[in-house]
Order: sequence, then C-alpha cells, then structure tokens
Amino acid sequence: MAFLSKEKLFSGKWFYSYMLILVGSFIMAAGFVFFISPYKLVPGGVYGIGIVLYHLTEGVIPVGLTGLAFNIPLTIIGIRVLGPRFGVKTVVGFILTSIFIDGLAYFWGNQPLVEDEALLSSIFGGILIGFGLGLIFKAKASSGGSSIMAMLATKVTRVPVGQTLMVIDSVIVLVGLVAFRQWEIPLYSWIVIFITSKVIDITMEGMSYEKTVFIISDRYQEISEKILYDLKRGGTVIEGKGMYNNADKKIIFVNVTRRELSMLTEYVNEIDPKAFLTVIEASEILGQGFKSLEGKVGDAH
Repeated sequence: MAFLSKEKLFSGKWFYSYMLILVGSFIMAAGFVFFISPYKLVPGGVYGIGIVLYHLTEGVIPVGLTGLAFNIPLTIIGIRVLGPRFGVKTVVGFILTSIFIDGLAYFWGNQPLVEDEALLSSIFGGILIGFGLGLIFKAKASSGGSSIMAMLATKVTRVPVGQTLMVIDSVIVLVGLVAFRQWEIPLYSWIVIFITSKVIDITMEGMSYEKTVFIISDRYQEISEKILYDLKRGGTVIEGKGMYNNADKKIIFVNVTRRELSMLTEYVNEIDPKAFLTVIEASEILGQGFKSLEGKVGDAH
C-alpha cells in the first residue's frame, strides 16, 4: 500500500525518498533485465505479464511498456475506488521502473547475465527485485500493478490483501506455463517470488540479531538483578498464573542481542536450573539500547 507524500517539497526527506525510489527502480529493473526476462520467468505482477507478451511477440512489445500500460489505468481505477492512497511517489516509481526496464533491455538485449544458469538467475533476480522493491516501499511508495489489483479485489471479496495478492501472482505465473509450455518456468518463478518477499522484509526491517526472552522462575528477583547489573539491560516483570496449579507466577520479559542471550542462559541456569525460558526471534526492536525509535519514524517520513 502506498501513502500520500508528507515531505516538504525539496527538503532533505523529500530528496531522500525520491532517491530511494530512483535507486530502487533501477535495481528492480536490473533484476528483470539481467536475470528474469531472458529465462522467460514470470514472477507475477504486471511485469510478469510483460515478460510473457515480450517473448510471445518476439520482442515487439517491451516489458516496461506493458507494465506502464497496466499501471496507469489500474492507478486511476484505484484512486476512484479506494481513494487517493497511491500518491505521486507511486506513479513516479512505476514510471521509472518501466523506463529503466526498457532502457536496459535496449542497450543490453535479451541475453542473461549468466548463461545456462536458470536457478542462479532466479535467486539473484529475486534478490535484486526484492531489494529494489524494499527501497521503494521504504519511501512509502508502491510497486503498483498486482498490489493495486489485490486491493481492488479485497474491497469486493473481503479476502485479506496478502492472500489475494498471492492468488493473483500465482495466476500470472500459470499464464507463463500456458504461454511457454515449460514446467520449469512456474517452478523457477515461484522461487523468485519467495526470495523477493524475504528480501523485501530484510530491506525494510534489516537483519535482526535480537531475541525476545520470557523467563518464568520463582527466583525472578535474582535473575532480574543479573539482567540489570551484569547485562546492563532493562526488562519487565509480568504477573501471571500457572494453569496446572493456579499458582501466581512472575514472568520476566527482556530483549537481548544474540551474544547476550548466551550469557543470560548461563546466568539463569546458575540461579535456577528449573526455570522455563522461551526465546523468540524479534524481527525488529525499537527503543533505548536498540534501534532508535525516532530514527525509524524519521525514515518513515
């Protein structure tokens, strides 16, 4: 989903957002031109449709032009039906992506960067597309295309956008199977879609090495002191109640780094070997001692 731009015109944040869109669009286009299109892979979206038409017409209909031809009416319909949620930045994003795709294809041609390596190209194509899209999303823009179609379909069917988007992209992948009659094409295409989604998450949230830990122990006070004075971390003690004997319990909630987790586990074992620990992967931790919340909000604007 895109957001209306709130940056002051020509401010530092304005330039930063549009630089993300410019760089992201180029990287995304490079993924399509160098790795995806030459192998006829169809990773969903309007550019997936463009790849099908490009190869069926033997290069007469460019991929970027097809994407543009779909994105413009979809954006207009989206604004009319869903309201002004797409903003100028989304329009700039899909126009730049279309220009970069066709521009790179014009100078590079339809030869893969790596010959006879469809799997390797699927992996690196997915990485580039995901990284490019992640940068565009960080600028609060949208890729347009199938994401707009998914939001329109959701308004009618009430099915969640994520599920609708998956269905739409899968149908486009199957269009590639029907068009080219090669089973490896949809299989490689789904690899691209999977990698793209993971790289988007990493690009937007970063690689997380932090852990969230819940500790249940009758000796919670001693463990809390170790966390405060040895790890130099804060935490929260939550009131709980055991399900088996209905006894009152104290639950320590704390966020630590991967290195600190090893130390914390050793501390807990020394204090109370019968303690119960739950360790959860934290996709992102914002606040004192971790990533700045102010910096995160600043990036969002």
